[in-house]
Amino acid sequence: MPSLAQRAFAEWLGTAFLLAAVVGSGIMAEKLAGGNGAVALLCNTLPTGAILVVLILIFGPISGAHFNPAVSAAFAMRGELSWPIAALYIAMQVTGGIAGVWAAHLMFELPLWQFSTTVRSGGGQLFAEGIATFGLLLTILGCVARAPSAVPYAVGLYITSAYWFTASTSFANPAVTVARSLSDTFAGIAPAGVLAFIAAQLVGMLAAVVVSGWLWRRTTKPA
Repeated sequence: MPSLAQRAFAEWLGTAFLLAAVVGSGIMAEKLAGGNGAVALLCNTLPTGAILVVLILIFGPISGAHFNPAVSAAFAMRGELSWPIAALYIAMQVTGGIAGVWAAHLMFELPLWQFSTTVRSGGGQLFAEGIATFGLLLTILGCVARAPSAVPYAVGLYITSAYWFTASTSFANPAVTVARSLSDTFAGIAPAGVLAFIAAQLVGMLAAVVVSGWLWRRTTKPA
């Protein structure tokens, strides 16, 4: 079994790569799309969904490949992860996400330290984040219950889809939300909207834990 240090580092590194992909592909998309927002969003969506599949495949056997405080908190609530380890995972995810954003900035020769000016607010955006996170957690918990080997592909496909059917483009991840507030690029979110987004994500996560527990009742205690 991997050591706690290996598990924590896997969460840090995986989240860093996820944010490097999200922000880096957003920067590249904006450069190449010629002002076409739909093309830019598509070019941001595909790398994000693809990197999630890869990251979950390689880091899943080590840490579970959460890369998301909402996922770690959900597993802790279900008794499948201790709260101290969940807290460590969350700290690694947040710091790893910030490191990934900075890596993207360095690759594209942008200022390392910046804040987003992209306003993402309003009831529709917050409801979208709740729905996006609810769907993501339901995807994960449903696959864990019935088809564990499908998790990497299901998560990648869900996020690829949710980029387009949610008004917020499906952040669905508190660590991603915090990190993207530190990038004034295509994928950014103004810091003023961060707490509301995270609150909506946590509501979506709680709803998914309740619904998944009802839909896929466990008859045996998890190992």
